[in-house]
Amino acid sequence: TEHQHTRYNPLRDDWVLVSAHRVKRPWQGQLEKPPPEDVPRWDPKNPLCPGATRANGEVNPQYEGTFVFPNDFPALQPDAPEPDDSDHPLFRAAAARGVCKVMCFHPWSDLTLPLMSLAEIRAVIDAWAELAAELGASYPWVQIFENKGAMMGCSNPHPHCQVWASSFLPNEARLEDRTQRQHLSQHGVPMLLEYAEQEARRKERVVVENMDWLVVVPYWATWPYQTLLLPRRHVCRFQDLREGERDSLASIMQRLLIKYDNLFEVSFPYSMGWHGAPTGPYLKEDCGHWQLHAHYYPPLLRSATVRKFMVGYEMLAQAQRDLTPEQAAERLRSLPEEHYKRRAK
Repeated sequence: TEHQHTRYNPLRDDWVLVSAHRVKRPWQGQLEKPPPEDVPRWDPKNPLCPGATRANGEVNPQYEGTFVFPNDFPALQPDAPEPDDSDHPLFRAAAARGVCKVMCFHPWSDLTLPLMSLAEIRAVIDAWAELAAELGASYPWVQIFENKGAMMGCSNPHPHCQVWASSFLPNEARLEDRTQRQHLSQHGVPMLLEYAEQEARRKERVVVENMDWLVVVPYWATWPYQTLLLPRRHVCRFQDLREGERDSLASIMQRLLIKYDNLFEVSFPYSMGWHGAPTGPYLKEDCGHWQLHAHYYPPLLRSATVRKFMVGYEMLAQAQRDLTPEQAAERLRSLPEEHYKRRAK
C-alpha cells in the first residue's frame, strides 16, 4: 500500500505501475467544473428530448421509455467503399463498415441511471440485449458504450448511450479474444469466470455483489475507481442473459452507480462498455473462452474537481495509478447505497 510496484493485466497482456504514495502530493493542476445540477427536465433545444428536432430535421417521437435511433453523425456507415490497394506493407488499409445507434434511457434529461427505478434500468438492459442480438446477427462486433459527463466527452445532458456495430473486430476485442483463448487453452477454465471466483473468495477488491453478479476494482485497474462487472455464471454474450440475471443486473448496476455518485456527491463521470463474444460469423464458432463483462472507467481521483490524466508516462511508457485497487475498493464499498440527492430530501 505504500511502495510502488507493477501488476499484470492478463486480459490485456500488459502491466500497470501502482504508485500509491503519489496520491499524497499537493495538487496545483487543472480543476474541473462539477457537472451542472440544474439540467432542465425537458428542453426543446436538446436533440435527445421527446418531440425535439434533431440536426437532420427529424423530430423525435413523444417516447416514454427507451428510444433508439440512427446516429445522425455516424462514425461507421454500411456502404463505405473498399480502400485502394496498398503499394507497401507499411501503408495498409482495410474496409470499415457498420452502423451507429443512439439509445436514450429515459425521456427526462435530469435523470441518470442511478436515479432511475429498477424497472426503468431493466428496460435499458432489455433494449441492450435486443440491439446486441439484432445487430450481432450480421456484424462481428457490437459495442454498447456510455460516455457519462462532459469530462468524458459527452456533449449532451440527457441519459443515453451509443451502440456501434462494425464489420471488423476492434483492437480491444481482438486483444481480449486472444488472451481469453490462451487462458482457456492453458488452464481449462474461462479467464474471467476463474477471476470472478477468486475475487469473490478474497473479498478485498469487491465493491458490490449479489447472487448473479460481482463488481470489483480489478487487481490490475488503471483508472482510480475503475470497476469490472462480472456474471458469476459462464455467459458468452449479453443476449444470453436469463430473465433473473437481467433483474439482478439492474439492481447491481443501480447500487454501483449510486456509490459512484456518493463518492464525491456529484453525478460521477465515466466511460463504460460491454464486452462479449464476437457475433456475426463467429456465432457458428466455439467462443467458450469468452466471458461477458462490463468495464467502467471513471476519471475522478481526489474530488469532484480533480481527475486523473492519462498523459506523459502513461502515453509514452505504461499505465500508472496513484492509489491501490484495494484502497479504491474499500472506499467505494464503505459508501451508502442511498443516493445523496435522496438522502438530502
